[in-house]
Amino acid sequence: MRLTWVGHSALRVQHDGFTAVIDPGGLSTADAAADADAVLISHEHLDHYDETRIAAAAAHPGLQIWTNTSVARLLADSGAARGARVRVVGHGDVFDVGGLEVQVHGEWHAPIHPDIPRVRNSGFLIDGRLFHPGDAMTDPGVPIDLLLVPLHGFYTRSGATVDYIRQLKPARVAPIHDATLTTVGQTGVDAFLAQNPPPGPGTGSPYQRVPLGQSIEY
Repeated sequence: MRLTWVGHSALRVQHDGFTAVIDPGGLSTADAAADADAVLISHEHLDHYDETRIAAAAAHPGLQIWTNTSVARLLADSGAARGARVRVVGHGDVFDVGGLEVQVHGEWHAPIHPDIPRVRNSGFLIDGRLFHPGDAMTDPGVPIDLLLVPLHGFYTRSGATVDYIRQLKPARVAPIHDATLTTVGQTGVDAFLAQNPPPGPGTGSPYQRVPLGQSIEY
């Protein structure tokens, strides 16, 4: 696989000439979903789901969109996915994108506040190795090679993120969901989550940021 982080929680996954994009929301790059063959959407919040980017991707013939019931309903109401094939998936489902197996894990967004209703959230385990949890701290219950861990949002707390990484024990960790952090903020959280303390408590897993727009072979 070739992985390219395209801003916030958006990731381009390329394999054998097939391109899948996860969560091309409003804080991702404008071309995050350009020429995508498939789009996976974890949930309906605008930093993960952007109708303009979806509509642009849907202009690509044969686009497949994989998401939960709530997002599928929004897509139907808006018409943003016109021309694409929308497939509804939920926890426990398994499907194929470009020859890669994708397992769906989790059902709900992490709690934000008792006064804010929780929305549906789907985490995606790709090729049994790469886990994108969306906005949740879901444990897929299997060994993870590369965990994409959300850094900053209304629901996050750095101490809880440390415990989440320790719980999953991934071979590697890379950050996502941090477009609202300044460069100084990103550097600070990166240092906190680095494998060996100080300044953080240590997670037990090597941590490395993937530079925005740069691709890595994985």
